[in-house]
Amino acid sequence: MRTLDALIDTQDPGWPLIQEWMAEAKNRYRILPKTSQRANQELLNAQVTTRSIMGAVIYETGGILINEGWIRVLGSGSQELDRGIMSWNKGKSFQNYGDRPAFLLVADDVVGGYFAINAGALGPNMGTIHYLAPDTLQWENLEVGYSDFLYWLLTGPIDTFYETFNWKNRDRDLEQVDGNHTISFVPFLWTSEGHDLEQTDKRIIPVEEHYALTLELQKQLLK
Repeated sequence: MRTLDALIDTQDPGWPLIQEWMAEAKNRYRILPKTSQRANQELLNAQVTTRSIMGAVIYETGGILINEGWIRVLGSGSQELDRGIMSWNKGKSFQNYGDRPAFLLVADDVVGGYFAINAGALGPNMGTIHYLAPDTLQWENLEVGYSDFLYWLLTGPIDTFYETFNWKNRDRDLEQVDGNHTISFVPFLWTSEGHDLEQTDKRIIPVEEHYALTLELQKQLLK
């Protein structure tokens, strides 16, 4: 395990590059405040340097909210997004700190989709971002790495990616959801009855509960 001093790169940190991307941003974003103790611990648990884009996000932010919180990028955790990237993954993609993860959850969205870096469990495309889509319950390879993914979140056509996830009172409903919760749709979006979002019942539930339910439903569908 590398020490904190070894992980903090003062010569060539990744944060200035992220700030350049933010200056180019076409999408709304908000940097959540960090606490030093939490940022230090998450960086130690991640064992990545702040020269990397992921390390910079962990060390410099409590997380990043994109488009009023539609997408939540995990950092070191904050009140509005009370999930550090490694603490959130513990028990999901690995069991103990220091274990090699099978994948790494790095972001999620308000409609119940999850973004993860493939570390072998999601197929042969190692290092690429995959999206667990709520309307299919299948992991889809987005064919980009973490750095390109973050750049796309700031500058790319996110509305096009989510063009099928629209309903009349979407903006009002979004205001009720923080980074610790997710909208659950009934009927489920992956059913034929759930394709019309206007006809679904929408509940706000803890993201931990939603993730566990998603995996359970995914297992049932694969049987």
